[in-house]
Parts: sequence; C-alpha cells; structure tokens
Amino acid sequence: MRAFEQLRNWPVGNAAAGVVTADGAVATTGDADHVFRLASVTKPLVAYAVLVAVEEGAIELEQPAGPPGATVRHLLAHTSGLAFDTREVVAEPGAKRIYSSAGFELLAELVEAESGIAFPEYLREAVFEPLGMIHSALDGPAGHGATSSVTDLTRFAAELLEPALISTETHREATGVQFPGLDGILPGYGRQRPNDWGLGFEIRDGKSPHWTGSTNSGRSYGHFGQSGTFLWVDPEIRVACVALSDENFGDWARGAWPAFSDAVIAEKSLGVNTGAE
Repeated sequence: MRAFEQLRNWPVGNAAAGVVTADGAVATTGDADHVFRLASVTKPLVAYAVLVAVEEGAIELEQPAGPPGATVRHLLAHTSGLAFDTREVVAEPGAKRIYSSAGFELLAELVEAESGIAFPEYLREAVFEPLGMIHSALDGPAGHGATSSVTDLTRFAAELLEPALISTETHREATGVQFPGLDGILPGYGRQRPNDWGLGFEIRDGKSPHWTGSTNSGRSYGHFGQSGTFLWVDPEIRVACVALSDENFGDWARGAWPAFSDAVIAEKSLGVNTGAE
C-alpha cells in the first residue's frame, strides 16, 4: 500500500502498521511481529474479554460494579464517576464522561472474582488464544498494561469486522454510543461535545480535533495509546487500521496519524489490492 510510505517519515525508532478488510485481506508494513507496549489500546482488548464474560454468564452488564449506583456498563463506557487513575469518585454514575483507567482495573477484578480465573489468564483464554494472538499478553494494569504486535492486532481487528467471539448483538451494542450526549475530555485532544463512547471503544462521531482521519466515518470506533499506538475500525467502508510505534503520543502523532488514516481510506476507496510490504 502506498499509504505505508508515510511511516518512513514518522519521528520514531520503530513502527509497524496493518490494514484489514472485511474480506480477510491483510496488508502490513514494518516488523509485524515486533512486540510494542500498547498503553490504552489495552482497553479494547480488556473490554472484549469482559463482553465474553457477559455472554458466558459470569457477569452482567447491569451488574453493580465500582462506585455505588454504577454498573459494568458504566465502567466500560467511562461513566461510572471514577477519576482517571484513582478510585476516587468525582461524579454521579451516568452524569459525566470521565475517562478512567481505574475503572478497567475494577472490571478485571470483577471478572476474576466471578470466574475464579486470574484476569490475564482469562483474557488469554477468551481473546488471545481463539484469535491466534501469540505475541499478546497483559503484563500490567488492565487499563494500560498489555503488549502486542501488528500481526496480533490485525487479527483482533478482523474479529471486530466480523465478530465470532461475541454475538452480533453484543458487538453492535459495544460499538454504538452508550449514554449519549455526555461531554468530556478526550485525552490529548481536550473537551469534546459530546464525547461519545461505546463499551470499551471510543466512537468518532463529529469530534474535532481527533486522532483518526478527517475522512473516517462518524461510526468509526477504536482507541489510541499514549505509547504511540492506535487501532480503528470504520464499519462504513469495512476497513480497519492498526499502527504501533515506540515513540510516545505527542504533536507528531496529532499530525501524522490523521494523514496516514486518510491515505489508507483514499487507497481503499480506489480498490487497491492489499499485500504485505
């Protein structure tokens, strides 16, 4: 893909990327098996394991979890009222969109308690093993402590395009707006009105500025990480994109990521064939 040429100009020591289409075609550039720190791209992986736990009956979306009055759904949608990185309650459940890594740690603890399986192992059995994600592991907190590769995350992206581990209904709910109309801070991009999220996935909608491309549809969903990583899925064009690097998110990413995403979308809209670079 010609879009991959842009990565050569990124101010990073190491980068790799991949594009996946709904028909199963995958294109990659860089060392697709290199293991990167994911930072908050951990959250969609953890959320998917939580959704598997819901479908297995270990937990329920409306089950109380976190602060009084909050549920699993609130924690997944960043509306539990918990602070960003502590378990301090700073708002009523459902009142504000407050991005919270601490909430994902609570989710992992809940799944562990209800299933009797240590959460890193549950994540491996529920998501990594079925998808063949052999380079992936949760070695730290459930909000930001996973590592993975482009090879593995393109497999996860393919699952998001054609879900097999969870039902179509659960997938639709997870990637649609939860608690609509809530404003909030999108880390690195300031206040968004509204700041829409699904269940573990950020929804693009009309947010501006944003880390995806200007041509991504409003239904695009995914996540980015402060370690210099992102994953998005655009259901309108049935394409997903993954990019991992070893340079922390900053001004370079604010310019490079949207431009790369727009190049991917432009190339896919032309029907360009995919293939490993």
